[in-house]
Amino acid sequence: MLRKYKAAAAWAASAGPRSGRPAAKRRKKLQAPACGACGLALHRPFVCLHCAFGGCWKDGHVLAHMRNLGHQFCADVKTGTVFCLACDDVIADPAFEALFRATTRHEEEKETKFITARKHREPYRPWIPDARDSAALTSAVPVSCNGRIGLLNLGQTCFLNVILQSLLHNPMLRNYFLSDLHNSKLCKLRECMSCELDKLFAEVYSGTARAFGPASLLATTWKASAELAGYAQQDAHEFFISALNQLHKSAYGNTSISCNCVVHEVFGGQLQSDHACARCGAVSSKVDPILDVSLQLRGKGAEDNTLAGCLRRFTQPENMKYSCGKCGPQQATKRLSIRKLPPVLSFQFKRFEHDGQNGKSTPKKIDTHILIPAMLNMTPYTTLGIKSQESEKHVPLGPEAMYEYDLFAVINHDGQIDTGHYTNFARSQDEASRWYRFDDEKVTHAALATVLQSTAYMCFYVKRQLDYKPQVVPTYKLAREHEAVREREKEREKEALRIKEVEDALLAVI
Repeated sequence: MLRKYKAAAAWAASAGPRSGRPAAKRRKKLQAPACGACGLALHRPFVCLHCAFGGCWKDGHVLAHMRNLGHQFCADVKTGTVFCLACDDVIADPAFEALFRATTRHEEEKETKFITARKHREPYRPWIPDARDSAALTSAVPVSCNGRIGLLNLGQTCFLNVILQSLLHNPMLRNYFLSDLHNSKLCKLRECMSCELDKLFAEVYSGTARAFGPASLLATTWKASAELAGYAQQDAHEFFISALNQLHKSAYGNTSISCNCVVHEVFGGQLQSDHACARCGAVSSKVDPILDVSLQLRGKGAEDNTLAGCLRRFTQPENMKYSCGKCGPQQATKRLSIRKLPPVLSFQFKRFEHDGQNGKSTPKKIDTHILIPAMLNMTPYTTLGIKSQESEKHVPLGPEAMYEYDLFAVINHDGQIDTGHYTNFARSQDEASRWYRFDDEKVTHAALATVLQSTAYMCFYVKRQLDYKPQVVPTYKLAREHEAVREREKEREKEALRIKEVEDALLAVI
């Protein structure tokens, strides 16, 4: 049954209009299937999972086939939905859902080309150790993999070093590359950022104490982004976006339909923009993907010179002109909110601006100090959080842990716009969670108070709880329930023993 379901999902992914191939070529190779009962072409076929029958759902032919032959399950090949005849309803089975997602992604990746090289994607193959590998692992000596080494400055490349340090100390990226989910020795691409980061993680977490010079990664960046080539001063945030784009192009899971690559799985969120017409009150909403959040620094007082103040300004309503679908051009209010929170939140403070008069623009740096917290709660700045504040009705927000973030990296810029220098702080992943200051190849201990008082240009937060499953009971609750059951059983045993002793005493008296 699973084999037939997988074949149907593979056909739908390769033959459907989402596949990214030219429609004319697709029609020549694959024809729309016909209903086994009426012979009509099926644009949304339902297939029986017990035989080769495909039929109409609207006219009931597939259900009639299942009733006549006693078959229990059929599937919608477009959505992967499974219908059970005995239940007379669709069923949600994790095995079918996981198989549908994996098969669809595999077929999409077979047809998706790399942008940098016109070759098919290198499929992921999990590493299974053989006898030789097992013997090597048995005799291997464990090394310290703390990941605390400096990066050499290759000629005004401090902007690159601080971003790489923030990526190296990102717990999700670390787990991704150290789990061999992208193997640079198997990848066939040239100038692949995923390969460069894989080599960087392998070098940094190899146990060496020597500073490392990311020369090949720098060369790959120059070839992919001409604006970052050369030894001039560059912006760290600009390189951060460029690195994510390059990683997105070469990472496993990037398809032409939907992207579940490591970049969007780690940094990908959604920003909602609501426009409310001042005349009729109609609200139109637009959702855009984001990888980071850029915040203005111009506050009205000291209380606004905090990360929370910047986020309040970012999400507060503002007046603007807007073309309403009912009223035409009107005054409206625009409000931004974060619709989907990513696992890793990256903030950039807009410290560089161009100021001037009479058509002359002069670059200028804003040195306003912004206080950043070690723990951040994003509830007031999300779409649901704002709706719950404004609505009189109860809006379910879910557990508080879904909105809590911990700081793990801060990037600082010292000096002026043309003669500055980048340094960064990062939190280690050991049990003590110590903080360190990285100044190119120099690595020193740092206190959390020093980190929070620094003049931040970028800061990175990671979710405390990455996945919330309301249908799963937490382990501590299960442990408490088991303890309560055992206590009740002990009480019953004590009571039964006491009653037996009383009965024995009565029998002895009689």
